[in-house]
Amino acid sequence: MVMFLFLVVALAVVVAAVTLAVVGGGESAPLPEVAPERLQDPLPEDRPVSGADVESLRFPLAPRGYRMADVDDALGRLAAELAERDARIADLESALAGARAAAAHVHQVHDVHDVRPDQGEGAEERR
Repeated sequence: MVMFLFLVVALAVVVAAVTLAVVGGGESAPLPEVAPERLQDPLPEDRPVSGADVESLRFPLAPRGYRMADVDDALGRLAAELAERDARIADLESALAGARAAAAHVHQVHDVHDVRPDQGEGAEERR
């Protein structure tokens, strides 16, 4: 019987201690609000996103958030694809500029060698 009484008292003390710890021990002020953590390096809004922008992007830590390894893998793949896209666009723009320059050169050469009947040799004879 003494053992039972001791267990009941010990259980009451444990319940009281846990209740005080959860409630806050009688403190009158609630915990201050904490601003949520935000991205420190957001993506640029004034220009297209580059592969380097994605590589430098870091998400804040959060309880119950995404697995960092999964996010890093996805961002790494996205950065690589953006870099590949940017290189392909640069190659195509370079090829287009070369084709335009060649076409302009051919057009100039054609204009120089194009002799109209009223300007070239024999123009005097036709008049």
